[in-house]
Amino acid sequence: MQPLPVPSSLSPQPLLLLLLLISAPLQALAAPWALTTSTSSTGKSGQFILPQSQQPVQSQSWSLRSVFPQITWLRDTAVEKVFGLPPKVSRSGVEKSSRPSAQLPTNLLARYGGDVVLRFNITTPLEEEKLAEAADTLFLDVWEFTSNWADIRLSQDDVPTLLGLLPNSMQKAYSNLMPDLAKAIYQSYPLLRFNAPSFPPSHVPAFTPSLSTSDGVENIFFSDYQPFSVIVPWMRLMASMFTTHVRMINIGTSYEGRDIPALRIGVSPRVPQYPAASRKTIIISGGFHAREWISVSTVTYIAWSLITSYGKSPGITKLLQEFDFVVIPTTNPDGYVYTWESERLWRKNRQQTSRGFCTGLDLDRTFGFEWDDSPIRADPCSESYAGEQPFQAVESHRLAAWAKNETENHGVNFVGFLDLHSYSQKVLYPYSYSCNSYPPSLENLEELGMGLAKAIRISSGEHYDVASACEGAVRSEKPTSSGYSRMETGGGSAIDWFYHELGVRYSYQIKLRDTGSYGFLLPKENIIPTGEEAFNAVKYFGDFLLGNKGIELDLMDELHQSALDESSAVADEEPAVEHEVEYDMDDFNWELKQRRR
Repeated sequence: MQPLPVPSSLSPQPLLLLLLLISAPLQALAAPWALTTSTSSTGKSGQFILPQSQQPVQSQSWSLRSVFPQITWLRDTAVEKVFGLPPKVSRSGVEKSSRPSAQLPTNLLARYGGDVVLRFNITTPLEEEKLAEAADTLFLDVWEFTSNWADIRLSQDDVPTLLGLLPNSMQKAYSNLMPDLAKAIYQSYPLLRFNAPSFPPSHVPAFTPSLSTSDGVENIFFSDYQPFSVIVPWMRLMASMFTTHVRMINIGTSYEGRDIPALRIGVSPRVPQYPAASRKTIIISGGFHAREWISVSTVTYIAWSLITSYGKSPGITKLLQEFDFVVIPTTNPDGYVYTWESERLWRKNRQQTSRGFCTGLDLDRTFGFEWDDSPIRADPCSESYAGEQPFQAVESHRLAAWAKNETENHGVNFVGFLDLHSYSQKVLYPYSYSCNSYPPSLENLEELGMGLAKAIRISSGEHYDVASACEGAVRSEKPTSSGYSRMETGGGSAIDWFYHELGVRYSYQIKLRDTGSYGFLLPKENIIPTGEEAFNAVKYFGDFLLGNKGIELDLMDELHQSALDESSAVADEEPAVEHEVEYDMDDFNWELKQRRR
């Protein structure tokens, strides 16, 4: 059996070991398959080629448990080598949280030592405006911002300076969410399993929700966060195991030359006489912002759930017959790799800018629709730097070019776009660039958004707010293009571009768990619960597009199904959503152009 070719953008030595580990059980299982590999003209990718008469069985009897413990060992070893981390617990089993900051790795202390995360409570428009101005002036790292509160990371030494720029009413209107950020980051690294402690009853961590009720591979791959060098081979493995409905594709290459991999999941008809038949497609993306690890894990969890449910769940089987799902776990691979190798809280991509000591662009500010060229967004040192022109960020340009090529040359009809982020538990719809402009299909966006939030709430109990993506923009007496002073959201967003420029009727940004207790450092115990509730939202999303409004699919237990049916039922005379998309798209696009500011 020939080894799988290694992508040139990945580190070869650990990956060769990883792929050999994967190949061993596959070879034993697949002896009669006569597996071979094929390499593209670029030599950067390869895939298993199976005889047409031999289709892989979806419910393989062998277990990946023999593979993924070794994968995680490789990952943990790499993390320990790169970061120079000591074991998280001593041999005596003392909990890592008892370790004083002085014992943390020196490189971690050098970057984050003395940093804190403060939550400011906001009660008036003046407080909103002043806090936004102060954050822009000091180039602070705004973690999350709403009309009621804002989470801001800064050095303890800079707290007096920040307070000096705020009104008297805010001098004590804050709490310290993370008094020792370096320690919180250290505790969030993947657990070194060979040093895993056995906690006594009095030291069992309180925040330990159940991983899963099943006993499958999701308890291994999704039991912790995974680096890019593990995610890519995992995606290749999925494509090779489930060839009937999964294909690995490449959206493009990043600034540093890495592939932006995706999985196309769906049972596309193979009819030679209709090669250009329109195929309804839903995009699910994650990792726009590098530090939002939960978005990457959630996208892979959704992919896994769709892939393994085909042929077992009638509802999922129907969705994959009607739609293609293109899942992109790491839209910003360079930034994601950088968060593993150097700076855990890095947000932007790794592209060079005109100011050499300030690297990176915010991918979700660089799309072409209502691109924001305000002074603060034009500074390369800003966390929301939008570049000098639209689509200057390589990764956003690649994604947009790929999407346009799919529609213009391959007959793809994009009907949905779900962009996963963290945190704050929100379902956001266009427009992001302005709270003064309303999308023409506002009522439909709100209806489906409420349905997504309710599907999550009924399935997991978590509450997700539904709002316009312009939330986070604060009122200002100073004239701006949108009438608002920007702190977190703004123009050039992906959901606005897909909605307006590509005509994707249902475009959403979903901010995942949590609401601020952990922020971007969400414990690994949340990976599967977050993935489950997001997957339920995706099922509702697809069923809604079929015109069933969440009625047919078993999104949750029968105990709760009647409640969802009652809230999402529609009158008989109301036309199905797909019919609306088909007959009024031209009018829809014209109305968008008329309403554009």
